[in-house]
Order: sequence, then structure tokens, then C-alpha cells
Amino acid sequence: MSIPEIPVKINVKTTIDHDETFELLVFGTYFEKGNAAYLRYEEAVEEGNVRTIVKMGHLEALILRGGAIKMRLPFELNRKLNGSYEMPFGQFATVTKAKKIDFSYENGKGHFSVLYDFTMEGALASTYQLEIAFQEEKK
Repeated sequence: MSIPEIPVKINVKTTIDHDETFELLVFGTYFEKGNAAYLRYEEAVEEGNVRTIVKMGHLEALILRGGAIKMRLPFELNRKLNGSYEMPFGQFATVTKAKKIDFSYENGKGHFSVLYDFTMEGALASTYQLEIAFQEEKK
């Protein structure tokens, strides 16, 4: 039995230390599997194409990226978790600590946000606010 994937328009907004913001508008799919919800989308970056899967929950989340950039960022409320970030010139160890995780999906519209401290290779942590708003694309 296949899981129905709903086509969605996705707005990804990342703010670093309250002063640097990146925004991305892409189309992808939303689906639910087990007791988790997922977004899947692809984006083109300088290094090539990157496939992203975001697993969203109320207390934990996971961002997986594959392709030109490989990344694994796990989130669990108030816990430090190890992840990885791999680019063509090397792999880096990362640590995330989620301070706030929020997820909702209702009537074809969803919102996911995570506020977290991010450290790469033990450098000074930056605070990231990731907000993803998505809504069903009507045919």
C-alpha cells in the first residue's frame, strides 16, 4: 500500500542569530507515515541538486539532505544531538540543541518551526530559527 503524497508549495525561511535571513520557495510533497509527518523537496544550489526530507513532530524532528550537499540534522527538545554536514571538500561534525519545536497541519496547510543552537566542528554556536510554511497545491 502506497502512502498518498500531497503536492505542496513550501516556503522555507532560515534566520541566523536574528540578523541574517535566507528564504526559499519550492514545490514538493507532504505525506504522513507512522506517527510522523514528512516534507520532501528538491532545490538547485551552486554545487548541484539537493534533495531534502524534513521529518516533523511535536518533540523531535530530523532534516536529511542528499545530493550535492549531504546533511543530517536531528532535533529533540532540550537535548544536544550529533549530526553531520558533508560538502564536496569534506565532512563536518555538527551538534544541534532544539529550544523550541512546533508543528501543525490542518485543512491542507502546515507550519513547522524549530529554534536551535547549531555548532559545527566545535565552533561557537549560532542560533537558528527555521520556519517552514506549506500548503496543498490545488490541481
